[in-house]
Amino acid sequence: MLRGQRVLARAKADGSLAVDQGRVEIRYRPNDGRAYRAAAGNLEIVPGAPLLPDEACTAGDATTPKSPRSREQVAVTSDGWSAYVDGACSGNPGPAGCGVVIVAPDGKLHEGFEYLGEATNNVAELMGIVRALEWIPSSAQTVVVHTDSQYSIGVLQKGWKAKANQELVHRAKEKVSGRRAQLLYVPGHRGVVLNERADELARQAVESRASRKAEVGDT
Repeated sequence: MLRGQRVLARAKADGSLAVDQGRVEIRYRPNDGRAYRAAAGNLEIVPGAPLLPDEACTAGDATTPKSPRSREQVAVTSDGWSAYVDGACSGNPGPAGCGVVIVAPDGKLHEGFEYLGEATNNVAELMGIVRALEWIPSSAQTVVVHTDSQYSIGVLQKGWKAKANQELVHRAKEKVSGRRAQLLYVPGHRGVVLNERADELARQAVESRASRKAEVGDT
């Protein structure tokens, strides 16, 4: 179990977790070619769960090569600082909030959220990125932000012209450039645990009309 969700974790022959530098290879689905690394301390073995052979986890359709994005996600989430962000909006525009889950190099998670008042969903998504980059320590050498917002990636990294939210887009671009951050797309509501958690935090901000900074500190 990883944060309340059942995942597949690499194990030894005796059923114990195969820990490498404090982290364990996990997969969300047996036929998903993407592998991730989770801190061993965040995993809990389900009592009585069967020990499966390696071939139980496949890379999907063997005729379809893995995309560069899939390989990149495996590499960048295994070290350095990363974050998962999401925005929520009750109506568009309406009461809005953003949620942030920051993953430290040692796998420790730091969570935060912010109520944004009346705003659009796109504003909430952009603010999630801004807050993640503000809350991650300035000493971080590698920063990767995972978002399910194609809009945010488009206006911040693909040269899309922003017809609205121009001031916020400019601010977010400066944050991304200043931190030399990379934005990676993750599909929303598809079982990606930390993306789902960021969504929960964003909704919590909207429902509670409250904010809580992710207390990370600097290193």
